[in-house]
Amino acid sequence: MAAIPWRMQGEEIANCGCVWACPCQFMALPTRGNCEAFIGFRIDHGRYGDLLLDGLKVAAVYAWPGAIHQGDGQALAVIDQSASPAQREALLNILSGKAGGGPFEVYAATVSRMEPPQYLPIVFEIDREARTARLEVEGVGSARSEPIRNPVTGETHRVRIDLPNGFEYKQAEVADAVYVHARIGGRDINFEHTYSQLNAFEWGNA
Repeated sequence: MAAIPWRMQGEEIANCGCVWACPCQFMALPTRGNCEAFIGFRIDHGRYGDLLLDGLKVAAVYAWPGAIHQGDGQALAVIDQSASPAQREALLNILSGKAGGGPFEVYAATVSRMEPPQYLPIVFEIDREARTARLEVEGVGSARSEPIRNPVTGETHRVRIDLPNGFEYKQAEVADAVYVHARIGGRDINFEHTYSQLNAFEWGNA
């Protein structure tokens, strides 16, 4: 049976425990030897078949014991409380990789344990130009991003990562994750002044 075609575009916030130049972006091993991340995205325009997904937000917590490609990861998906039952099902099909395409099919292949999904309000604020962002889900996680600052002058420092063939984004602004607090399966994730990536995205399976 043919997969239902889906496409979405919008804004993403991704925070992890690596240094500002996240080694994963350069095909290197993670800074701490393992990868833990708290991410979120807002769908500005999206469709799953004929079903509109515009305006919905999603958050997720990921934890891998080693590098992402080494697998055995754990994932928790949070879908906007305002999503209808049909929209929830569509987004779960996409996030689990069952719908194919996007970065989710890749990540799903590295995850061995999916926690039960949650449906909660998601605070998602982003200003890519200013390199500021806030992502909050009560009981799941919170993170705040600010520009990287020159340690001598205190002035803001701008860095971009360009990935012309990237499957998650083509260009991302790099920011300072002032703090990242998240919880997955009884496990706490806590970081300060680590990698934060702010980017536009366009994903789909067709």
